[in-house]
Amino acid sequence: MSTAPTLRVERTLMREGAALVAGMDEVGRGALGGPVSVGVVLVDPGSRTAPAGLRDSKLLTPAAREALAPRVRRWAVASAVGHASAAEIDAWGIIRALRLAGERALAALPVLPTVVLLDGSHDWLTRPAPHPEQEALFGPADDEGDGAPWPGVLVAPPVVTRVKADLVCSSVAAASVLAKTERDAAVRDLARRYPQYRWDDNKAYAAPEHLEALRRHGPCEEHRRSWSLPGLGDPTTGRSGDRERVSA
Repeated sequence: MSTAPTLRVERTLMREGAALVAGMDEVGRGALGGPVSVGVVLVDPGSRTAPAGLRDSKLLTPAAREALAPRVRRWAVASAVGHASAAEIDAWGIIRALRLAGERALAALPVLPTVVLLDGSHDWLTRPAPHPEQEALFGPADDEGDGAPWPGVLVAPPVVTRVKADLVCSSVAAASVLAKTERDAAVRDLARRYPQYRWDDNKAYAAPEHLEALRRHGPCEEHRRSWSLPGLGDPTTGRSGDRERVSA
């Protein structure tokens, strides 16, 4: 049985001066279609122990996640989920789409956190600094630095990354539950429009029945067409990421 996450890391950040810590996590990054979603959960020095049963969303059954989601929202100082669509992933690449979804989640909060605690080892939330050589050649960059039309420009707070934060940090585990339940609901809605792919079961990931449906019917407008997909003339097995754009 897995160990329950705690607020130990968050409280360390608070002792170092952070008044509000935001746990952040993403879901849907490896799917073949549908949005990528980013959850954010705020905690402060007055936050109590997280709701009983909280774990990283991948370790919970769908029913357990659905039961936990409203309890997480009541427990959190504030929370939100941001999304980036399949079309945005195709236009800008998965890393920029993750950043956009994270910025949308932060923008939906009533107050910005002092610091963001991000699962993993890669800070995909912070916008890269302009490259001096590029500016010398092409002139000043726009807000994102590559011409991408980012709506709702927002200066993100500092980011602290931690590997396996979704397993050990309550705020990040809570963010993963909110992101997973909201994305699952969005994908179920899409499944009613495109029942042939059985997204209500596979949530647009590369399950065998999804891959077979892609080979038979080709992709729909909600698939990530910049990726290697059966039905687009690519004889691969449908693994996501073969042509996944990961530039920052």
